[in-house]
Amino acid sequence: MGHTIALVTLVVRDYDEAIAFFTAALRFTVIEDTPLGNGKRWVVVAPPESRGAALLLARAAAPEQATHVGDQTGGRVAFFLHTDDFWDDYRQMQAHGVCFAEAARGGLRPGGRVL
Repeated sequence: MGHTIALVTLVVRDYDEAIAFFTAALRFTVIEDTPLGNGKRWVVVAPPESRGAALLLARAAAPEQATHVGDQTGGRVAFFLHTDDFWDDYRQMQAHGVCFAEAARGGLRPGGRVL
């Protein structure tokens, strides 16, 4: 069997806040939400019908982890989302409070449209 990346961990402030964001703004689906005890949960979200990696939403368990929420890649782009309708998804995200660092560049770039 070949290797694939199944999950990428994303440290979040709060499970339910993160689930609400990913399901409303990005239209992701909750794949699993299993209580693990002591307030921990195994929460996995992914784009609908995705066959690629999913996100494991992990609540920050210590102050040093909490400092990385929202900046887990040191200011670099964390994820690249493929979509069938760029502008529809862009408007959906804006409608749900997603703030983009710059306006969408209308033209195609190598690899697709870029925000």
